[in-house]
Amino acid sequence: MDRRGFLSIGTVGAVLALASCATVSRPTSAGVRPLAPPPAEPRPVPAHPPGPELVPQPQPAPQLARVPVGTGTLSSLPGDGSLLAWTADDGSSAAVIAAYAAFAAETGTRLTLFVTGGYDAWDANIEALRPLVASGQIQLGNHTWSHADLTTISDEEVLSELQRAHDFIEQTWGVDARPYFRPPYGAHDERVDALAASIGYTVPTLWYGSLSDSGLITEQQVMDFATQWFLPQHIVIGHLNFDPVTRVFPQLQALLSERGLQTVTLNDVFTSEQHP
Repeated sequence: MDRRGFLSIGTVGAVLALASCATVSRPTSAGVRPLAPPPAEPRPVPAHPPGPELVPQPQPAPQLARVPVGTGTLSSLPGDGSLLAWTADDGSSAAVIAAYAAFAAETGTRLTLFVTGGYDAWDANIEALRPLVASGQIQLGNHTWSHADLTTISDEEVLSELQRAHDFIEQTWGVDARPYFRPPYGAHDERVDALAASIGYTVPTLWYGSLSDSGLITEQQVMDFATQWFLPQHIVIGHLNFDPVTRVFPQLQALLSERGLQTVTLNDVFTSEQHP
């Protein structure tokens, strides 16, 4: 498929069929109190006690000739280089978010994570992500507050979904997620795009390849999809919901190395009003 060019702007056609984000309701603990163990029973000792806390070392941004991002739908990176934008969405699993953060800290892999602000798992990983976000090694994008299909809700609801997630990201990590938003399921239209742009989200960010792990798949399937889509100048979508991907991080890293691919965030590649 001839996919070269500077930006994939406009329709992404069949590419949208490659993956969709799972709808995962935010768990609630209202009115539910976990049961305490019986007094006579000692607390279980973990089979594998946790090791020392990992302190991420800031990774310098790659020295790239950045280009203005423009407006309109983005689904690939410009040019014919060896860059890969590995992105991940949702965040229904605190353990998976934590594993991605540890992987980034250990390997220097650069990631763009699209935050669904209403998921509690993000709250559980505020501190793990903080130094990586502060250094720019992990970039945060807007994936709405509750993972709503933006094309099916009112104008006021669209703005609320994006603004609440924006505020959560900014107040929690001190960064501006604009101009990149990823509409849940890849579903957006002219109305949604205009509303998003009115609050600074001018770039609906889709993908050119998927790990297809919004639902539970096997480790081998993750690797098969990565083998298919980890290619130069692709934006690849993964998900922060299920753990098979976390068990093949070494193989994914080896695939990147074998193909000579350099992971980048969107801000590494593009300039924007918020990130000049």
